[in-house]
Parts: sequence; C-alpha cells; structure tokens
Amino acid sequence: MHRQPLLNLLRQHQPTDAHERAMTDATIAFVGQHPDCFKRSLLIGHITASALTVSPDRQRVVLIHHRKLNRWFQPGGHADGIPDVATVAMQEAREETGLTSLRFVHKLGQLSAVFDVDVHTIPARADVPEHLHYDIRFLLEADPAEPFRENHETIGIRWFSPETATQSADSESVARMIRKLSNINNTV
Repeated sequence: MHRQPLLNLLRQHQPTDAHERAMTDATIAFVGQHPDCFKRSLLIGHITASALTVSPDRQRVVLIHHRKLNRWFQPGGHADGIPDVATVAMQEAREETGLTSLRFVHKLGQLSAVFDVDVHTIPARADVPEHLHYDIRFLLEADPAEPFRENHETIGIRWFSPETATQSADSESVARMIRKLSNINNTV
C-alpha cells in the first residue's frame, strides 16, 4: 500500500501537545480512508509537505513570503501524487528558496522523521472549494551563507531569528515548530 510508509511515520511521531496529537490522529484517519490522499484532485483535502529550515546553530529560521496567501510561512506544497512526503518537503524547500545545502536534521534511524503535523483550512479560490491541508512537516538545516533564489511562488525569502519568525508568521503552527527547536539537539 503506497500510504503505509506515511502511516508508519505518523504513528512514530511524538506530538508536543493535545492539539497536535488530535491533528496527527485526524491525519492518520484521513490517510487511512482516502487512497487518493496525495492528490490535490481530492477536493475535501489532501496531503501537503513542508520544511522548517534552520541554521546549524538553530539561531535562524528561513521563511518565505507566499505570493498567493501574502503571509510568511515555511516552504512547502502539495504532494501531487507523490507518497514520499520527505522528498516532497525537500523538493519544495529547494524550489521555494533556491537553497541547495539542505539536509534533514530530525531522524528515526535512517529515515527522516516527522517534525510536526498540522491540519489547516485553505479558503476557496476560483474553482477550488474550501478544503483541508494535512501538512506533514520536516526539519531541515541549511548554510546561512548560501544565497536565496527568488521564484514565482514567493515575494520574499529571509532568515529570521526564532522570535522574529514567530512574530512575522503570526501563526500558532509556525510558533509551535519554533518552540520545538529548543528540544532538538544541535548534533542530531
């Protein structure tokens, strides 16, 4: 079953609070019920993947200013049928920032571990109804000296201090990920 690797990752994930636990459980149920969960053609919702990208010392965080939503977020996007969400998160981070020095930080053995899970509503736009994104998030590290490369999806890419990132994103889901950084060993 193409969904089993994601279900295994989600079952191994350790949410930080009851809210994230409820979102993780909802994501497990959604993936279990919908064989087409990785396709955006599933109009009630679909799997997305994103990456919180940090400097090696964890003192800086990359956020992109999303063109369509006009807000600061971590890089990420639709799985578009690809069940390997870690690959999707890495691909989206590369495409949206231009960074090539990216590497996974948070691991379970040889596999990239889920860093965070978030379920959020996407408002209706044109011919796409309101729907849910079941976002599977990973922790990446990048060289802060490497330059960014703008693309059509962003109107800004910046390194922020964790505090400024929390304020700029003005999102509890981004704030939750940044709070988790203090629990991640810099040598992982």
